[in-house]
Amino acid sequence: MAFDVAEIVEGYARGYFLMSNERGELGWYSSRQRAIIPLDHHFRYPKSLQRILNQNRFSVAIDRAFEAVCEGCANRKTTWISPELQLIYRELHRAGLAHSFETWQGDELAGGILGLTLRGAFIGESMFFRIPDGSKVAMVKLVEHLRSHNFILFDAQLQNPHLERFGSMIIGDRDYQSLLQQALLANCTFV
Repeated sequence: MAFDVAEIVEGYARGYFLMSNERGELGWYSSRQRAIIPLDHHFRYPKSLQRILNQNRFSVAIDRAFEAVCEGCANRKTTWISPELQLIYRELHRAGLAHSFETWQGDELAGGILGLTLRGAFIGESMFFRIPDGSKVAMVKLVEHLRSHNFILFDAQLQNPHLERFGSMIIGDRDYQSLLQQALLANCTFV
């Protein structure tokens, strides 16, 4: 099944995101309030995580196991990542727009974050872990990576308690659209 990558990119560039409902039907969604992960001094993480980071138990990689990260993110009791959406992510990955940011413990995938990149915007779709703290370390290392590549926006889409631990912020649609437009004018590369 082929998807029109340009149409999908246009939807995300306008501030929409794809999700499947409980029946597996795919649709475009938006929100008047958007969760973002700050890329400045407002980003934070639990002190207990600093000890884990200092131990260097995890290494990071980009796109080493994209398929496995897609499957890991979709493998939950209730998921918005339907098989059709997984196919779209794979198509976007082939187009160089969807990426997995992974943590590894030796040769074992510990966790990862699935997202799309549009110039200076990273749109986080989902995250998962197989080894405790794998996704938390991925979050910290991803923020460091985005900062080092001058990204402007880390869109987390919807707020949850896990993201709040990292300083995620809720912003209104006007502020979100302004940040998104700035990010779309930036010339950033993810890989």
